[in-house]
Amino acid sequence: MKRSRRRRPADLCARLEAAAARFGSGYLASDPVIFPHRYSSRADREIVAFLAAALAYGNVKQIQASVERVLAGLSQIHPSPAAAIESLTCARAGTHLSGFRHRFNDHRDLAVFLTLLRRMLSEFGSVEGFFAAGPPPGAPLRERLSSFVRRALELEPQLVERAPGARFFLPDPESGSACKRLCMVLRWLVRPADGVDLGLWTTLTTRELVMPLDTHTSRIAYANGLSRSPYATWSNAEEVTAALARYDRNDPVRFDFALSRLGILRVPQNQAPLRLRAARRP
Repeated sequence: MKRSRRRRPADLCARLEAAAARFGSGYLASDPVIFPHRYSSRADREIVAFLAAALAYGNVKQIQASVERVLAGLSQIHPSPAAAIESLTCARAGTHLSGFRHRFNDHRDLAVFLTLLRRMLSEFGSVEGFFAAGPPPGAPLRERLSSFVRRALELEPQLVERAPGARFFLPDPESGSACKRLCMVLRWLVRPADGVDLGLWTTLTTRELVMPLDTHTSRIAYANGLSRSPYATWSNAEEVTAALARYDRNDPVRFDFALSRLGILRVPQNQAPLRLRAARRP
């Protein structure tokens, strides 16, 4: 009798738990979530979380260097990043961030993004306040996140039109995007403080979060039978989240940090608690 290649649920549960136990706060240096941990105030942590997540594409060294560059520029305005942004204008951002470039985003795109954050702070008191002003609690995250993105871009439509690259920082799940960086920052802010995540927001519950799916985690999820596709799309992120909920109903995305370490740190298969590649790709 031919044996199935799919992992038995109990076996996969043990392997997921082994990964989560192995890759904890000791690996903060490999992740942009390390930046909000530098600050003690809630306002600074929230702002730096959104900034770090927005720039979390590319390799680790590149991401860290870019976030460091922006935080250094903001510190010239005020030691508190949140206070710096509250007094920020696009012109002032252009002065302190002149020459900034992170892959295909430059200082103009970043200045617009920071201006949108400033508008959220000034009008709603926090980014969470702005997020909560959208669809009511209980609405699907896809709907709430899409509303957040649309309303954010409408805060300064003329500026966004002049620097369209700023849209890259705010992808819309309605377009099919997995919205990895936005789902990631929500994980940081919503999940309880555990040495990795921050536990700042109460607008969402951990059960409502969606897996931050990227090239690495989508491939690993597919290889371990958590999805039917190896690609990073919103529908696949929802499928992976639902699959992980079988192993932790109340907090399925708690496995994200560990799963992403497997790809980011290039852990060899013989040292990995989970399968890293599928035997066959579709």
